[in-house]
Amino acid sequence: MMRKMTMYVQEAKSERPIHELEDLLLKEPGVERALIDVEDGEVKLELDETKIKESQILRLVKEAGFHIE
Repeated sequence: MMRKMTMYVQEAKSERPIHELEDLLLKEPGVERALIDVEDGEVKLELDETKIKESQILRLVKEAGFHIE
């Protein structure tokens, strides 16, 4: 089942962290799409909930050194 998830990441407002975050998210099984808005750091994801949970995404992002607002 596909689920949409939105979060705001402080560092996702400049090019290098955006690419790092996209690479991190898109290599995860179950992350189908990742769109990042450079204006406000909004990250929109489409997840396959049978493969990955929201809590796993949040932990992955935090462990990579990003800050979720």
